[in-house]
Amino acid sequence: MSIEVQNLSKRYDEQLALNNISFQIQKGAIVGFLGPNGAGKSTTMKILTGFIPQTSGSAKVAGFDTVVAPLEVKRRVGYLPESNPLYKDMYVKEYLHYVATIFALPNPYAKVQEMISMTGLTKEQDKKIHQLSKGYKQRVGIAQAIIHNPEVLILDEPTSGLDPNQLDEIRKLILKIGKEKTVLLSTHIMQEVEAMCERVIIINKGEIVADNSTANMRKMGSKEAILTVEFADKIDSEELKKVKNVARVEALQENQFKIFLKDTNLDIRQDIFQLAVQKNWSILGMQLEEKDLEGVFKELTNK
Repeated sequence: MSIEVQNLSKRYDEQLALNNISFQIQKGAIVGFLGPNGAGKSTTMKILTGFIPQTSGSAKVAGFDTVVAPLEVKRRVGYLPESNPLYKDMYVKEYLHYVATIFALPNPYAKVQEMISMTGLTKEQDKKIHQLSKGYKQRVGIAQAIIHNPEVLILDEPTSGLDPNQLDEIRKLILKIGKEKTVLLSTHIMQEVEAMCERVIIINKGEIVADNSTANMRKMGSKEAILTVEFADKIDSEELKKVKNVARVEALQENQFKIFLKDTNLDIRQDIFQLAVQKNWSILGMQLEEKDLEGVFKELTNK
């Protein structure tokens, strides 16, 4: 296992930030680590990287205990914290060389050039870091996290604050890196998780509330499906409630309704169309909403 967490708890004075959480991540996986603000994501990541100790339980990275062998863990883990604390008065190439020397890498100049090429920083390498855009600063942060070729990469909100183009570029970079390394990725952008992660762990109030494949995660939570229907004119919503397998009806406007079905496997569009023909209603549009990860996330973390 690349990451092993067993009965991990962390207490800050009277506040219980993590409450007896456990999970394992196999080598080569890209796993999304989700949760609302204050759920315990960053605390877990800081424990895994050896920045802070846990109160109880154990955490291992690449087989090494974060408390017993912290230096061995740091050699095998790359970490990009949410704040991305770069030395902004240093040049890009200078900063990466500095990081390479900290890890005592052989031939650091060649390693720096390799990272600059891999992360798309060639045109920016002679600029000071404070001159870079947010997207390029994130690239520098990822470059410093992988320069020592770690087995495990831990990324805390790597796409936060990026525009759509920058976000797409960082996503492609993470996917490229993830072909060779284990990646634990924290983000609030559900589209990122669905695009990159084969597995999702959701934490809420210091406890893991879900741990499953991305595909199976969409099936969790409420079993209701939703059909949105818009008619040309005002209609009687009571007639919609009489249709078989309708759980409830919510009016959006006089002529637009959300119809909640009793099961995600149901599709009553044909029944609604036949009803409209009988009542001489004109339908402007029908949309069966597929359940997405964001909806499941909201259900699990708002309970």
